[in-house]
Amino acid sequence: FDPRHYLGTHCYGFPKTGPHRLRFLLESVKDLRETLKKKGSTLVVRKGKPEDVVHDLITQLGSVSAVAFHEEVREI
Repeated sequence: FDPRHYLGTHCYGFPKTGPHRLRFLLESVKDLRETLKKKGSTLVVRKGKPEDVVHDLITQLGSVSAVAFHEEVREI
């Protein structure tokens, strides 16, 4: 979870994530984790800037052959 996604919007300062959206996100992540556990896998969830968190995870894991990501479209 990138803390920057929960600050105000760029132009008007409105919250990017209100309480209903946040609850939906948390419930979705919890459900995904439970589904993956049933299949013998897991889900790593971290809070922080992705550029820092991903670097730390790669360092921690040691042998990473690929990293995939997407970039969120920014409002102008």
